[in-house]
Amino acid sequence: MDELTQALRMTIEAADRAITAQDYDALMEFYSEDATLVIKPGLNVTGKEHIRRAFVAIADHFNHSLVVSQGKMQVIQGGDVALVIMETLLQTTDTSGATTDIARRATYVFRQSSQRWLCVVDNSYGTALLDEAVSD
Repeated sequence: MDELTQALRMTIEAADRAITAQDYDALMEFYSEDATLVIKPGLNVTGKEHIRRAFVAIADHFNHSLVVSQGKMQVIQGGDVALVIMETLLQTTDTSGATTDIARRATYVFRQSSQRWLCVVDNSYGTALLDEAVSD
């Protein structure tokens, strides 16, 4: 694994830990001020405050049980921008205790800023946005 891929994997894994822990202050450190989050197909939000509120609503939607992890990863860099194509794994537990595992092929765009990589586009649905119907 090259240095860039390793740095981005560590960044994404730290963000995943913040999502799982519902530590939204820590999570916002991984986003640029002008970042966009795909909440679901057809619904995006831009800006850290909107992204933060979206993650609170996502936690509510998933019964505060969302556990996020990553699988395979590819990085394509061009200048100070990196496209990350990554297998995103979600596990949720409903109110009856039943767990659901969801696997997605996510796309993320990162921009280098002051020796840090910040997420500018967070799309956990990846190219599935091209499909007519995407389930969560």
